[in-house]
Amino acid sequence: MAVKVLKPTSNARRGMSVDDFADITKKKPEKSLTNVNKNKAGRNSQGKITVRHRGGGARRAYRLVDFKLIGDDKAVVKSIEYDPNRSARIALIEKEDGVKLYMIAPTGIKVGSKVTFGKEAETRTGNRKLLKDIPVGTTVYNIELFPGKGGQIARSAGTKAQLMAKEGGMTQIKLPSGEIRLVSEDCLASIGTVSNPEHSNIKIGKAGRKRHMRIRPTVRGKAMNPVDHPHGGGEGGTSIGLKNPKTPWGVPALGLKTRNRKKLSSRFIIKSRKKGRR
Repeated sequence: MAVKVLKPTSNARRGMSVDDFADITKKKPEKSLTNVNKNKAGRNSQGKITVRHRGGGARRAYRLVDFKLIGDDKAVVKSIEYDPNRSARIALIEKEDGVKLYMIAPTGIKVGSKVTFGKEAETRTGNRKLLKDIPVGTTVYNIELFPGKGGQIARSAGTKAQLMAKEGGMTQIKLPSGEIRLVSEDCLASIGTVSNPEHSNIKIGKAGRKRHMRIRPTVRGKAMNPVDHPHGGGEGGTSIGLKNPKTPWGVPALGLKTRNRKKLSSRFIIKSRKKGRR
């Protein structure tokens, strides 16, 4: 894909860029692999807002992407499609028995390409196999954390992880954040890099485009009154007046490590993520 910069015909379009969708081969999704995606607008089952700044936006159908791809099988790529629910492209594949599935498309895959799952799979882009069968140094994505649960790591556009080492039934995976983590060698991973690597270069350009994406306006805390936010109050463009920034509920924010130190999976982390990430 490539990013197309729009002409500055208005202030809103100045600096705006869009995806050219040159890699898309099919516009409408496979009807049998779609589901209703109800917009909850950040509310939980009780109707209370648990995630702020969500709501509205364009309608979108949810594509039933298979993150597991378990078993020894072969398939052919039928189309590369756009998915409004994720930044990566998805590929419609058809197995030898005629079953159709959606998978996260890797960079470089094309219509007609063959993908293989299981022990017989070669170390080739798009194929999926156990980590113990993948050579050290290989770039992988859509990695399982628990055998059979389905891929949970490295699924967004342009992301990739690297298989660093194998020892004692575990493998060392270097994640996109820089974290090095132990993962069971019985977990599955797809070979390659996630498609749509230019996604991070797109500039939204205007507020209305964010509204189409179901994101509502966000007001700065320092622009509020003291009763509404810990950063509020003061005359003019004053600072927050606090040692550290806080959330509207007074919890420290921006830079505070939020991971529970007693979390059981912490023993699988060999090296923590890069500084500045949480």
